[in-house]
Amino acid sequence: MIINRKQLVREKLQQILSGYSAYAETKEVANLLLKELQALNIEVYVDNTNIGSWFIPVKNHLEPVEENLEIQN
Repeated sequence: MIINRKQLVREKLQQILSGYSAYAETKEVANLLLKELQALNIEVYVDNTNIGSWFIPVKNHLEPVEENLEIQN
């Protein structure tokens, strides 16, 4: 079975855009994914190991706060 590396990168990019971590088993896929993330200005934490790389999305915003909160005394 032949696996298209660009298709793998698209799938992993979609995972990251959805807020999930993605794992790349090869340096080639990791480098392609990193280029795409940089082009889209998406910040991730990269954990490189001897068997692959994890791409973990960085949450750089706070969760929305509801405006109509009442303070209970």
